Amino acid sequence: MDHSLRAARVATYVYFVLCGTTMGTWVVHIPAVEERVGISHATLGGLLVLLGLGAFIGMQVAGRMTDRLGARVVVPAAGVLCSAALVLPGLPRDPWTLAGALLAFGFCNGCLDVSMNAHAVHVEKAYGRPVMSAFHATFSVGGVLAALVAAATANADLSPAAGMAAVGALGIVIALVSARALLPKEPAADADADSVEEAGQAPTTKRRSAGGRIWVLAALALMVMLCEGAANDWSALHLKDIFGASASTAAFAYGTFAATMTIGRLLADRLVARFGAMAVLRHGAATAAVGITIVAFSPWVWTAFAGWALFGLGLSGCVPQLFSAAGHADPSAAGANVSRVAGLGYVGMLAGPAVIGWLTHLVPLNHTFVLLTVLCAITAVAARILRTGSDRTREMAHGTL
Repeated sequence: MDHSLRAARVATYVYFVLCGTTMGTWVVHIPAVEERVGISHATLGGLLVLLGLGAFIGMQVAGRMTDRLGARVVVPAAGVLCSAALVLPGLPRDPWTLAGALLAFGFCNGCLDVSMNAHAVHVEKAYGRPVMSAFHATFSVGGVLAALVAAATANADLSPAAGMAAVGALGIVIALVSARALLPKEPAADADADSVEEAGQAPTTKRRSAGGRIWVLAALALMVMLCEGAANDWSALHLKDIFGASASTAAFAYGTFAATMTIGRLLADRLVARFGAMAVLRHGAATAAVGITIVAFSPWVWTAFAGWALFGLGLSGCVPQLFSAAGHADPSAAGANVSRVAGLGYVGMLAGPAVIGWLTHLVPLNHTFVLLTVLCAITAVAARILRTGSDRTREMAHGTL
C-alpha cells in the first residue's frame, strides 16, 4: 500500500482524536462551568442550543470549502481554530458571555468535524474497504482522554479555563504538524456520471435520487446524534444529581460512555464488512435503546454505569455508517453531503440538550432519557435505508438480519 495513503490515514486518526478531545474537554467541564456561571439546568440547556447552532453553521461553511479548496487546507485550519476556541467557555462568569463563547466554539468544532469526515470518506474510498468506524473510534479516544484529564484537574483544584487552555495549546501544535500528511484535493472527475450513463440513467437523475436519500440519512443522524448529545451533555450531571456522585466520579459517566463507543467503533468496520451497514445500524440502535432504558430507571450507581456503557456500545457504529453512506453517494460532493447529514445531526445535538433540560421541569432528569429510548427504537426500524444488493444476497443466504 502506498506510504502516502497510510500517512493520510494516520493523520485522519489524529484529527479525530483532536476533535474528540476538544469537545470532550468542554463536556466534562460542564458541571464546573454551570456552577461558576450560576445557572440552572434549564438555562444551561438553552445555552447549549447555541453550541449546536454554531456547529451547524460551521459545518455548512466547511463542507463547501472542503469540496472547493480540499481537506488539506480546511482540516488543519479548522483544527487550529477549534483548539484556540476551546478556552472560551471556561472564561465567562455570566450567561450572556457564555452564550457567545459556546457559539464561537461550536462554529469552530463544526468546521473541524465535517472537514475531517469528508477527508475520511476519501481515505475510505482509496482503501476500498470500511474504515470509517475506526476513525470515529479515535474521536471517542479523545473523549476518554478528556475525561481522564478533567478528573485529574478537578482533583488538583485547577480552574476549568486553565485545563481547557492547556489542551487547546497542545491541539494547535498537533493540528499544524499533522497537516502535511493529508491527501491533496482530487481533480474533478466524471467517472460516476459515465458509469451511470452506461447503465442508461442520466447523471442528474442519479443526483436527484441521491439527494433524497441524503435527507433520509440526515433525519436518522438527527435522532442518533440527539441521543449521543444527551450522553455528552447530561451523563456527568445525571450521576451528580441523581446519585450525589463527586465531580471526579461523575466525569467517569461520560468516560464510560466514550470508552464503550471506542470499543464498538474499533469492531464496527469488521462487522460492516461481514454483516453490512444496515445490520450494524439496526442492532446498534436496538442495543442503545436497552442501555438508556437501564439508565432511566436504574436505582444504583453501578447499574447506571452499566447502562451508559451499553448505550455507548450500541450507538458506536450508527453515526459512522450514516456519514459514510452520505459521503459515498456522490464523492465529488462528499463535503457538501456530509455537511447536510452532519448538520442535521447537529440539529439533534442542538435540540437534544435543550429538550432534556426543559423536560427536567416536568420529571426527574433520569426519566427524561425515555425519549432517547423511543428515538433509538425508531432508528432501528428505519435502518433499511442502508440496505444494499449485498444485504439482499446475504439475507437470501443466511436469513433476514
